[in-house]
Amino acid sequence: MLVVKSVLFDDYNNIMPDILLLNGPNLNMLGAREPEHYGAQTLDDIVDNLKIIANKSAINIEHHQDNSEVGLIECIHNSSKDGTKYIIINPAAFTHTSVALRDALLAVDIPFTEIHLSNVYKREDFRSKSYFSDIAQGVISGFGAQGYEFALNAAIKHIQQSKR
Repeated sequence: MLVVKSVLFDDYNNIMPDILLLNGPNLNMLGAREPEHYGAQTLDDIVDNLKIIANKSAINIEHHQDNSEVGLIECIHNSSKDGTKYIIINPAAFTHTSVALRDALLAVDIPFTEIHLSNVYKREDFRSKSYFSDIAQGVISGFGAQGYEFALNAAIKHIQQSKR
């Protein structure tokens, strides 16, 4: 039996996440929504797997999914106060529309990776425009749930190298 240390991040003053994982609108519907584009795993499945990987590296990860731009922006703003060292964000549809999220990420000046489950360049033309790619440390697109693992491993490596 595998036991995973579960950490609640309701109180920013007590727990300092190393990595903030943000997921935008409709990603709470993963597993049921367009599996041909987004796969069959649920967001909970993906997050649980990432927590296992993070725990093996003694990294604290906080996850927040929100269908509201405001909720995501507030999490980003809070990350500047709680010691967050890295952000992984799947802005979902906000990728193509949200200058406000872009400005929030610029304001906190925390390195981040932009991630997308599907290959946005194989889809509708409007999906190829991102408000984040040019300011992200990296962009991962088209690898499904495995892309989150790539992003987490890159974040862990970045954090470990910063400690040197």
